[in-house]
Order: sequence, then structure tokens, then C-alpha cells
Amino acid sequence: MTRLITGAQERWLALPPESACVYFANHSSHLDFATIWALLPRDRRERTRPVAARDYWDKPGLKRLLAVDVFNALLVERASAPKKPPTEVSPSRALLRGSHADLNAMVAALDAGESIIFFPEGTRGSGMALGAFKSGLFHLARMRPTVPLVPVRLENLSRMLPKGEFLPIPLLGSVTFGASLLLAEGETKDAFLARARAALEALAE
Repeated sequence: MTRLITGAQERWLALPPESACVYFANHSSHLDFATIWALLPRDRRERTRPVAARDYWDKPGLKRLLAVDVFNALLVERASAPKKPPTEVSPSRALLRGSHADLNAMVAALDAGESIIFFPEGTRGSGMALGAFKSGLFHLARMRPTVPLVPVRLENLSRMLPKGEFLPIPLLGSVTFGASLLLAEGETKDAFLARARAALEALAE
């Protein structure tokens, strides 16, 4: 259904990792994590979990059905995140601002052979320029330096489902999966995040 709604076409610039990995992407729409998940090869999709804020998604009804029963999301606390209206809550924000326990939960999922999807900007952007990366990607890479980190560029999804809208506009989107990268030995946080951001930006070219 996600493929039908977005019309998104995937492009792989390198073979997808056989092992558990981290898919990190630009973020501009609530369609983002569902689109990435839907375009993965089936065997990998069944072992890939998006990160979602528990206080937004863990509620009776459609939200919980989608998060838990469809996407098998890894729900984490957002206790330290500033309060915002529900429409402003972003998947994966808890990883970037949450507790050390949340980070350990992400690592446990990777150790169990599950890949994860999150957005290092930490919040939705315009769909054009990338925002600054938060430190979550670096901490994951430092704790599991052999886990591949796959940049994923999403195009046109912000126009398809603009902020504040609930019904998608019939446009075509695209998703480009780049070559994975790893944290280099001795690489600083700033240097690594700059390199990861550059890898994601390059996919737009």
C-alpha cells in the first residue's frame, strides 16, 4: 500500500548489507520511515524496525496498530524531549534526545540481528536542505563499530504529504540507498557526523 501511495522507486548504489545495519535518512514527512521499510527487500524488511516515540505511537487505535503490528517499531521514551503538539512528534527523536537506556535498546536490537531506521536530523525538515545531525548516529557507531550505516536519500515525500496534512497528494517519490560506511578508528564525533552528512547529501546529486 505504501508503494502504491508514494509511487516511490528505489535505487541501490551498492548491494544491501546482509547483516543488521542502520538506515539513516533525511526526514521531511510522516511517510519517510514507512517508505524506506516498504522498499527494502522482503527478507530484510521483516528484520527492520523503525524507531518511534512511545508517547505518540503507543496509544489505542490506528497509531498503535501501525507502529506495533505493522512496522514492529522499537518504541522508546521521550522523557527528556520538549513537549510539542502530536503533529510535531518525529519518529526516532527519542533516540537522539532520550536516555542512555534507549540507546542500549537500539544496540540490543542490532545485536539480535535487527536493522533499524532513524533520522539523524532529529526532526522533520523542508525536504530540501539537510539540517544538522544530532549525535545519535555517532553513539551507535561507537558502540557497534562493525555495524554498516547506510545513507538513504528521500525525494519529494515532503511535497506528497506536507506538514500538517493527513491525505497524500498524488506525486512520485524516490528513494536512493547509498554505500554503507563505518566509523573510522580514532574518528571524532564532529568529523564522523560531517562525513555521514556528506554521504547523504551526495545521494541527491
